[in-house]
Amino acid sequence: MLQSLRFASHWFRNTTDALFSPSLPWTHRWRLLLLQPLTLLTYCLKYLPYIFSHRYTVIEIPTRGRHTIRAIVFEPPSKDHTQLRPLHIDFHGGAFLGGIAEYNALWCEQVSDRIGAVVISAQYRYAPVHTYPCAHEDAEDVLSWVLEKSQKLWNADPDSLSVSGSSAGANLMFAAGTRAKAAVGFCAAVDLRLPPWQKPKPPNFPTIDPLSFLMPLFDAYVAPVRKETLEDDRLHPVLKKLDDLPANVLFIVAGVDIVAHEQLIFIERVRE
Repeated sequence: MLQSLRFASHWFRNTTDALFSPSLPWTHRWRLLLLQPLTLLTYCLKYLPYIFSHRYTVIEIPTRGRHTIRAIVFEPPSKDHTQLRPLHIDFHGGAFLGGIAEYNALWCEQVSDRIGAVVISAQYRYAPVHTYPCAHEDAEDVLSWVLEKSQKLWNADPDSLSVSGSSAGANLMFAAGTRAKAAVGFCAAVDLRLPPWQKPKPPNFPTIDPLSFLMPLFDAYVAPVRKETLEDDRLHPVLKKLDDLPANVLFIVAGVDIVAHEQLIFIERVRE
């Protein structure tokens, strides 16, 4: 019951943060209030299709702090436990501002069904209340806990780990490092040294962005620490050395996206 209440309150976190977080500047508060309807809409679209399916189970993962991380676990339809099953961890997107584990539920379900893997989708703490390194520490704690418990809880092989993520989640997936055999990033945000409005835009990028008023929020996770983290490869995976990356990395790059340029730079660095 307590977990359900916490999850329900999470849907209105934009409003509660805007009204009751004394440390937030006004420039974030009014934007959070305008973001709230969009948040509710996306949560409904992602969560409601699974409300009666019982396709996954919900777990709470302990962290180095006092909080726990909500995650959902997809187990393959086959109940054959004679062999260890592959293990996959996914981190959803949301510009470090929010999201629920169900954001990538369809992807996680497909991976579980098609390759017989145990797939875990995990949440993390969000800006603007929680700035860097909060989300990265949560991702690290999720990875460590799952790798330790996967065989006992789900008969999944920790040595077969693969990871994925979209947008901010694709940034977080690199916390796995070489522990992951492979990584798949969708629209990966891998270089946060520039604020969103300064990132190189593709030639066909729209001249009018209807969400431009949210740009300060999109930068809220990094902005307070940008100057002192310019060389931090945990925050900026584009700086990582080859020896710190999974053996196989696949990027799905959208043509009309402000993070397309940094993904292509990342790919060229790895190839070189």
